[in-house]
Amino acid sequence: MLRRVFQYDPVIGYRFIPGLTARVPHEGGGYLVRVNDAGFRCNHEFRASSTPGHYRILLFGDSHTAGDGVSNEYRFGDLLENTISDLEVYNFGLPGTGTDQQFLAYKEYSIGIDHDVLIIALFVSNIRRVAAHARYFYDENGKVVCYEKPYYELGSGDLLLKNVPPRKDPVIESALSKEERNYIDRGNPVPGLIRNLVQMTRQSSILFNIFITSGMKDRVQKTLHYQIVPEYDDPNDPAWLLMRAILKGWITYHRQPVLLVPIPFYHHVMGICDAKPYQSRMREVVSDTGCILHDPLHDIMKYPRKERSGFYFETDYHLTPIGHNAVAASLAPAIQKILERA
Repeated sequence: MLRRVFQYDPVIGYRFIPGLTARVPHEGGGYLVRVNDAGFRCNHEFRASSTPGHYRILLFGDSHTAGDGVSNEYRFGDLLENTISDLEVYNFGLPGTGTDQQFLAYKEYSIGIDHDVLIIALFVSNIRRVAAHARYFYDENGKVVCYEKPYYELGSGDLLLKNVPPRKDPVIESALSKEERNYIDRGNPVPGLIRNLVQMTRQSSILFNIFITSGMKDRVQKTLHYQIVPEYDDPNDPAWLLMRAILKGWITYHRQPVLLVPIPFYHHVMGICDAKPYQSRMREVVSDTGCILHDPLHDIMKYPRKERSGFYFETDYHLTPIGHNAVAASLAPAIQKILERA
C-alpha cells in the first residue's frame, strides 16, 4: 500500500490518517479504505466500554489483517461479525508492520478497551520484519523509499526496545553503516534460478505471461524444495528467538484469552513449500504461554487446488475476497468455542 494513506506515529512508526476515506488503486480494480478516528482501518470507533449484549475481539496483524486489496467489509475480521452473532471486531491491522510494531500498537492504543479475546494474526513473513531495523515502501509518487522502524533486541533474555521514536523522514541506504544495511527488510527473496527465469522471460511479454499464468513458477519452486521462510527451520535461528520472545512477552502480558493465528503464504496454501517448520515454531509459543493456536491452513487445504489459487491476487499475493472468506470460515468455530467458555 502507498504511504500516502499513512501518517507518522512516534511509537509504531506510522498509522493510517485518522478519519481517512480513500480509494486505493489495485489490480483487483481498486478498493475503499475507511479509517476510524484512532488511525486504524476499522468501521468501529474504539470505545473503552463494551457494547451491552455484545462480544468484542481485538484483532492485530499486518496487511492481510488490515485488508490490502479489498474494501473493509470483505476482510476476514469484518466477515466474522456477519458470522458470529453480537460480535464486534476492533481491527488494529497495519500494513507493512512486524509483530514488534503490532505489540507496540497494542500497548499504545488498546489498553483499557474492554474485550473478550485478543487475536494475533501473524503473517508468517513477520519473522523477517521483527529482525529488521528499516524497510522499503512506495511513497505517494510510486518511488521506493526506506524508512526506519522501532525494533526489539534480545539482551540476556530480555526484550530491549530500540529506535523509539523512529526517524520521521526517509533514510538513504548508502548513508547507513554497513552493519545497519544488513537489517533492512527488502521483501521476500527469490531463489537465483527463478529470478533468472523471470528476468529472461520478461524480455518477452508473451513468454512472461506464459511463465506466470501456466503455473510454471510454482512447479519450479516446488521442485527446488523452495522454503520461503527458512528462518522457521531452526528453533535456534536468531530471528525466531526474537519473534518467540516478542510473542511470549505479548501473550503473557495480556490477561484475557489470546488466539494465535498464523496467516500462511500463498506458497503454503498451494503446497509449493512445507508449512511444518512454522507450525512447529507456533506450537513452541503455545508451550511457552498456554495461548490457543488456530492455523487456518488445515481448513484451507481442504479446498480444491484450483479454488485455492483464487484466494490470492495474481501479483501481490494478498488475500482476495474469497480468500478472506475462507480464513473467516476457518476462524469462526474456534472463536465461537472461546466465547462460549468466556
